[in-house]
Amino acid sequence: MLSENGQASRIVLGRVSGLYGVKGWIKIHSETDPREGILRYSPWLLGADGVERRVSEGKLHGKGVIARLDGCEDRDQAAALIGQDIAIRRDQLPPPRPDEFYWIDLEGLAVVTQAGVELGQVSHLFSTGANDVLVVQGERERLIPFVWSDVVLDVDFDQRLIRVDWDPEF
Repeated sequence: MLSENGQASRIVLGRVSGLYGVKGWIKIHSETDPREGILRYSPWLLGADGVERRVSEGKLHGKGVIARLDGCEDRDQAAALIGQDIAIRRDQLPPPRPDEFYWIDLEGLAVVTQAGVELGQVSHLFSTGANDVLVVQGERERLIPFVWSDVVLDVDFDQRLIRVDWDPEF
């Protein structure tokens, strides 16, 4: 999948949150489930520029994740990475099963009601614990629960469209 600028889509999986030790290890805030799942992907694309770095080693450490990247041999080199997003290319993810898709694949799709009223495009999604939520940007922002059958009726990637049972006044 390519973004509008022709680049492969990038998916942020976490960020560098701190230092661990003096030999170039970094602490990772991971958005993957399980948390250590972020270590299955390499290379990582770091920061806004997407600098590619290979994961040399990594592991769970307490309630967090630590890793060492190729070329990162000391604390000073690791310190330069703090705060940078950790992303991967979309094509690094395994293909979803026929009844699945990734959130990134929904971003940019148009959202319309059963009556054909256009609500806007999916900006992003987030999870509330109870259900996932589509953030739809149109003439105004709408938060639409991603609940199959009750709210989300169909996702059509060919037409780049999500059909919903939703009152456009909400």
